[in-house]
Amino acid sequence: QLHDYRKFSMAARKCTDMYVRDALNSAMNEEMKRDDKVFLLGEEVAQYDGAYKVSRGLWREHGDSRVIDTPITESGFAGIAVGAAMAGLKPVCEFMTFNFSMQAIDHVINSAAKTLYMSAGAVPVPVVFRGPNGPAAGVAAQHSQCFAAWYGHCPGLKVLSPYSSEDARGLLKAAIRDPNPVVFLENELMYGVSFPVSDESLSEDFTLPIGKAKVEREGKHITLVSHSKPVGLCLEAAEQLASEGIDCEVINLRSIRPLDTEAIERSVMKTNHLITVEGGWPMFGVGAEIVAQIMEGPAFDYLDAPVV
Repeated sequence: QLHDYRKFSMAARKCTDMYVRDALNSAMNEEMKRDDKVFLLGEEVAQYDGAYKVSRGLWREHGDSRVIDTPITESGFAGIAVGAAMAGLKPVCEFMTFNFSMQAIDHVINSAAKTLYMSAGAVPVPVVFRGPNGPAAGVAAQHSQCFAAWYGHCPGLKVLSPYSSEDARGLLKAAIRDPNPVVFLENELMYGVSFPVSDESLSEDFTLPIGKAKVEREGKHITLVSHSKPVGLCLEAAEQLASEGIDCEVINLRSIRPLDTEAIERSVMKTNHLITVEGGWPMFGVGAEIVAQIMEGPAFDYLDAPVV
């Protein structure tokens, strides 16, 4: 029996723990090594290692030309990033918080998102806008907005919202390799959270598909759909409800645009109930779009109660 136990444990899938901050850092570092067209720019990303230390060590490894400290002028360096992308480079543009992206929203929407369409496909804009999004601790109303619905509303953008370290690593690598502009919404409160990651996700070739959700927990009574930090709240709620005999299925959207409506529909057809959970304002939000999609699609007839 002891021999069998040892054999089984050796064959088990290996996992290690990784902080979300380190997952993002390793993703950028590997993509910069893989492609010399990739560079990072933003406020304090170089010599200070980033406001949240997400870019720790990148300036020392890749130098001034690849990791660039900018003035406090989002409209300026976002415009530089978009122009560089139009010229064939692959910039990663960090906003210290996505609330500051409002200073640069003309570049994000009117330049990055629309240029491929307006050029009849001749001018791609492979830029990634990344940084912390949503409410954090003690940062007041002007620094607490969730921009998932803002940017998810705009054609031409892909919008990603990771929860775990594996999400952060796989989705950021996919975003950098994507030929389209990508808005990558991180969460300040998740940077210091550690998650188990598989050996597969540590591969330099590891990416996650954009537009595909993940079922974090399977269940049969009710579907909880969320993205970013609130996924953790849904998992906690599912554990508590399990003790009361309610079996929750938890879906981590990962991608806001494109939205994996089919994954949500499959789950609702199984559980017959749906609750959406998000960190943004309730009016015209991501949850509202999910409700509209369910109401207009084949899963509507499977609902046993209104969507909450």
